[in-house]
Amino acid sequence: MLFVISFSHLLNDVIQALLPAIYPVLKNSYSLSFAQLGMVTFAFQVTASLLQPLVGYFTDKRPMPHSLMTGMGLTLTGLVSLSQATTFPMILLSAALVGSGSAIFHPEASRIAHMAAGRRRGLAQSLFQVGGNLGSSLGPVLAALIVVPHGQQSILWFSFIALAGVVVLWQVGLWQGRNLHRLHSRKAGAPAAGHAVAAPRRVAFAMLILVALIFSKYIYLVSLTNYYTFYLIDRFHVSVQGAQFYLFLFLFAVAAGTIIGGPVGDRIGRKRVIWVSILGVAPFSLLLPHVGLGMTAVLSVVIGLVLASAFSAILVYAQELMPGKVGMIAGLFFGLAFGFAGIGAAALGALADHTSINFVFHACAFLPLIGLLTMFLPDPEGAKAAKG
Repeated sequence: MLFVISFSHLLNDVIQALLPAIYPVLKNSYSLSFAQLGMVTFAFQVTASLLQPLVGYFTDKRPMPHSLMTGMGLTLTGLVSLSQATTFPMILLSAALVGSGSAIFHPEASRIAHMAAGRRRGLAQSLFQVGGNLGSSLGPVLAALIVVPHGQQSILWFSFIALAGVVVLWQVGLWQGRNLHRLHSRKAGAPAAGHAVAAPRRVAFAMLILVALIFSKYIYLVSLTNYYTFYLIDRFHVSVQGAQFYLFLFLFAVAAGTIIGGPVGDRIGRKRVIWVSILGVAPFSLLLPHVGLGMTAVLSVVIGLVLASAFSAILVYAQELMPGKVGMIAGLFFGLAFGFAGIGAAALGALADHTSINFVFHACAFLPLIGLLTMFLPDPEGAKAAKG
């Protein structure tokens, strides 16, 4: 089931990755500014971020096994709408529909991963996440091969991927309906094995730090996922198709890094993984705007590998801080990730219009330094050792 839910995440995120991947096509076809492209991402990401915690909170109390299929149906609707859009408001509406599908998919799919995880929750979340990251990395390649040469209407071909997702998620819903006892058997508020329940004030403080780390990770990540192609075109004069392949290298590295973070966190502790994955990116991010094309590609791969390992560790760390709230925590952190990315995309697009893409990459290079806040996180593993 972990591999099935990971595969469905791949299908979901292939579709979502088409949106930023076709920005050069949309920009040329409709003479859009960077700020308008940022607003497209804002419509997608903020719709997802506002709805995801609500979906997670609601389904914690009342599981809905076939909601995953419904979410994929909304994504399919947004995809068809995007292929036929002829105005900027229609593009925004299409992006919002895809975001709504994502809002339903992520918290409930994360719950499936939790249900099937056993004791290896970090590994389970990494497997779930890596499917999405592989899908995100394939999106630009498929856009370069299909959408760039054949135009906006060729997006309609990707509706077959969404239909396959609907079929797969119908089967996942049947499994979830038969296995709800795996979730119900864990009493709400019961701590994860080997972890003491922290005081509410300490939990609140830790959650604020985790939010700051998510902010750092996803604002920097969106500067690469949304504007990396424009940076390469502007600074190194690569072609649109060539830039898509460089973006694929970065996103593939993100996928590889994701699968590492969870199981390593299971072995050495979530906090150590968070330390390395956020703050460890800083030397590479600070160097990136000052090197040539070949070294830019190498550094982007290193950044993707290191930075991607954070999310699974952060998510499982938060779920262990607040046991019994699996869906709400998943919805909250996926929602924050989408929300920060959406706001960041709009803000960075406006900044690029008023300055330059090069300036944006210089400014964003300092964001991983926020990882220094990790030193203030409580250490559940350390608390366990102290009790022993």
